[in-house]
Amino acid sequence: MFENFLSKARLVFADSVLRRRILFVFGGLVLFRALATIPIPGIDAVQLEGFLSSNQLLGLLDIFSGGGLSNLSIVMLGVAPYITASIIMQLLTIMSPKLKEMYQEEGEAGRKKFSQYSRLLTIPLALLQAVGFLLLFEKQGVMPALGLFNFITNVAVVAGGSILLMWVGELITEFGIGNGVSILIFAGIVTRIPSILSQAIFTFDPSQIPLYLAFVAIAVVIVLGVVVVTEAERPIPITYARRVRGMKVYGGISTYLPLRVNQAGVIPIIFALSLLLFPQLVLNFLSSAATGALAALSSVLLGALSNQFVYGALYFVLVFLFTYFYTAVTFDPHSIATNLQKSGAFIPGVRPGETTAQYVGIILTRITLVGALFLGCIAVLPIGMQAATGLQTLTIGGTALLIAVSVILDLVRRIDAQISMREY
Repeated sequence: MFENFLSKARLVFADSVLRRRILFVFGGLVLFRALATIPIPGIDAVQLEGFLSSNQLLGLLDIFSGGGLSNLSIVMLGVAPYITASIIMQLLTIMSPKLKEMYQEEGEAGRKKFSQYSRLLTIPLALLQAVGFLLLFEKQGVMPALGLFNFITNVAVVAGGSILLMWVGELITEFGIGNGVSILIFAGIVTRIPSILSQAIFTFDPSQIPLYLAFVAIAVVIVLGVVVVTEAERPIPITYARRVRGMKVYGGISTYLPLRVNQAGVIPIIFALSLLLFPQLVLNFLSSAATGALAALSSVLLGALSNQFVYGALYFVLVFLFTYFYTAVTFDPHSIATNLQKSGAFIPGVRPGETTAQYVGIILTRITLVGALFLGCIAVLPIGMQAATGLQTLTIGGTALLIAVSVILDLVRRIDAQISMREY
């Protein structure tokens, strides 16, 4: 196994195209980390750390921004506005048949136009989120009250940093290897590992050694489960009809249509996180409103969202629903049935056309249930670990773990594909 790894590593560096792509990804990540260390002026670091540690949702968003939020850096929003814009565009495909046709039926040109709309929508969303975060941090005493000119300048800088990261992510997708936005989120997760390990070392309690060993065993099992579910497929057998043309016989072969158990990947978790973040920003802003009743209602709702069990239940439900929604948007059984019928293929024992679409839809619904439950459990895993152990340091970041494993598996697949092309 180790020799196979070394041989593949040699092939990676021997391929000039693959080497340039990997170096481009590395350069993009270096730029991202450099931007994440440039703070906006006037920050109370102690107050900021305490505020983020008491807010689990913002703490998770800080991981996605690669620590940019904990530093109040110029890229503190990360790629959150672009992700939110993508969510809105995906939702609009349900209400607009024209957008749905553009995304699903117009091929690569339609998807490029769809992505362009997402980029344009990112600009106002980045401005709104920058205003919301800066007002929130001013209210919490994390940064001093700014004058109008300085406030507008900081909003422009923070929104511009997010748009710059979106551009860097798309450059990585085009000239590097893998999905650029996912790689930036992965880099943000990895950069937090040294601080998490140092915190665990400094708070180490010898009397809790059995608990630490159990934690390590559970972590290994969870990583194995993430890999298995991420790679799991439900094959549907397909047979191509035999056709005679002249003296030759075509078709008659059997293959299968792979349906992934986790068809939506990590997108539902990111969708749910973005949807939970927005009302919290609005409620924080309204809690200081002049109207007493509005401020009291906002404070009550904020308190409910701060409750771990309420937050965990909402998070689980949103992830579950978004898994079905995203699968329905990106995978259309009717299109699959139509394409199979046009190519002379059929599922043994199932009539072509509408019956095939219903058959594929039923199977997809069943396996999506497994994927949705899995993603929901992974999302609320840190809350469960804290409740079971009572220790803040013993938490397995299920969301971060799932994203990291998914990105690594995707990169390995893409590198293997590039190596295979080179060999041919």
